[in-house]
Amino acid sequence: MPDLPDARSVLNGLIENGQLDVVFQPILGLSTRNYLGYEALIRPRANPMFDNPSDMFEVAGRYGLSNALDRACRTRILEQFASQRVPGTLFLNATPSSLYDPTFQNGETLALIRKLGISPSRVVIEITENQHISDFDRFRDVLTHFRGLGYRIAIDDLGQGMSNLRMWTEIHPDFVKIDRHFIHGISSDALKFQLVRAMHGMAETCGACIIAEGIETADDFRTVRDIGIPFAQGFFIARPAPEPSRQLADVVCNALTASRIAVFPGFTTSPNANVTARALLRQVLPVSPHLHNDAVFARLEAEPTLQAIPVIDKDGFPLGIIMRNAMIDRFARPYRRELYGRKPCADLMDTSPMIVDESMLIQDLSRLVTSVSYSAIPDHFIVTEAGRYLGIGCINDMVALITDMQIRAARYANPLTQLPGNVPINEHIERLLANQGCFVAGYADLDAFKPFNDVYGYRRGDDLIQLVAQLLVEVSDPRRDFVGHIGGDDFLVLFQSEDWQARCNTVLAQFGERARNYFAVEDLERGGIITEDRLGHSVFHSLPTLSIGALRVEPGLFGSHHEISTAAAEAKRQAKRIHGNSLFIERRQVLREEFKSAKVTPLEVFPQFDSRL
Repeated sequence: MPDLPDARSVLNGLIENGQLDVVFQPILGLSTRNYLGYEALIRPRANPMFDNPSDMFEVAGRYGLSNALDRACRTRILEQFASQRVPGTLFLNATPSSLYDPTFQNGETLALIRKLGISPSRVVIEITENQHISDFDRFRDVLTHFRGLGYRIAIDDLGQGMSNLRMWTEIHPDFVKIDRHFIHGISSDALKFQLVRAMHGMAETCGACIIAEGIETADDFRTVRDIGIPFAQGFFIARPAPEPSRQLADVVCNALTASRIAVFPGFTTSPNANVTARALLRQVLPVSPHLHNDAVFARLEAEPTLQAIPVIDKDGFPLGIIMRNAMIDRFARPYRRELYGRKPCADLMDTSPMIVDESMLIQDLSRLVTSVSYSAIPDHFIVTEAGRYLGIGCINDMVALITDMQIRAARYANPLTQLPGNVPINEHIERLLANQGCFVAGYADLDAFKPFNDVYGYRRGDDLIQLVAQLLVEVSDPRRDFVGHIGGDDFLVLFQSEDWQARCNTVLAQFGERARNYFAVEDLERGGIITEDRLGHSVFHSLPTLSIGALRVEPGLFGSHHEISTAAAEAKRQAKRIHGNSLFIERRQVLREEFKSAKVTPLEVFPQFDSRL
């Protein structure tokens, strides 16, 4: 950050001479497959004083030049937008304080827009959340004024803080941009996925259009597309450039038109598997150990919801924590404030707080908390990253999150394997059908499982079921294939991988090899299990094997998940007729026309055939 005496004069020179460069980044409509418009971004022209735009704006705020810089930026952006004949909508960043600038309010900017031949309806004022809004009534009034001039309004970085959630409810924006933190890695992060889907639902309720920022990978792009978010922005689509991109890159076109759908995260593994302490993170500004207790107490009075303040050293490592109740209790005693008010807060902090790394799994954090005595359980703990302070967490938040995960697991996941159960299986099938793409439903089932369960016991039976689940997850591509546990020893894999047949054969081969560890030596030697029937007669049963019935699904053949499940079950029954670990593939092309013309269920058609691999 620049801190030289001539920083102000350098910034004045940039403003007065218009030494500000403009780059444009497109915003893509995922349903229209065209650019909605472009966000304009300012870059300081090559200058050793300012390494990046944030330094420039920080110096402007320090020297009272914010409005002057904002005006210069608006002018440069509008001139470049007009001179390059950029199509679509212009997203123009503005801080809340800049909206009170008289030259913005009195029509000077509007006059420039009209002079340049730009309609105000093509300009979206994008409000950035880097300033606190204390008077929402006044802020609503100023936005009403700009809407009256023809502008539209957007909120930037939704989810970055609670204030812009309030801003959403207060000002009812036309567009809402989801902060890039929630988009980066959304294809593999169940918590981010659920949060973004909730934001999308909120936007539909209030009539705002959601824009997902920060899309950098094809997997994240596909997930955002399949959630139903209408607009997207990020490096995967196009990087900011002085000459804005006007045509979609081939990789983006391919991602838009691909028939494959995203496998939503959190359905192919335990819903608790990847949730860490970061999910509980609260951003609280820490204090230095040298800060006087009076200043800490004043902050607690000014922020009544603040329950804990972390204390860190100059390098960012946590030293302790100050709890609201403890400090207030101490200061409430006679003469304590007079004695300790001017002393460093390190004297009153808890020097042994609970400190956890942000990567700690929620399950491990819960065990850590419950391992201490009840009286010693803290209300808050410090969260670190690589040892340095990151934020704080609240035990109540942890309990609420674990409760929510348990409820979700009970409703949507099989309790034995934690794989998705019937509800998410059916939801995914319906998504596949709606997408009109091709996929394969592989129904896996154990043969001769009951006698094994009766002889070896339910615990060993559960182990064998978990082996099947493990193998199916291991061979599947989590980005393409959905693994579900119907119940008992029945599983359904919805393959979008083109090499699904090889994956099935790998499962069968691995099961044949690894299942041997679950059988007694004498059963392996005779190749089966001996049980007794009701009359006391010995009955021989083969050792458990695995059967997979594979059903090819193409557009127009099936209308619902009910029809898919019936047809896949029949393919599985055909597989079970084959001795040993077997794969039966439904290959019959005539089935399509019979199914369509006769309008019968697959169960009525399948018994006429007896295909073999």
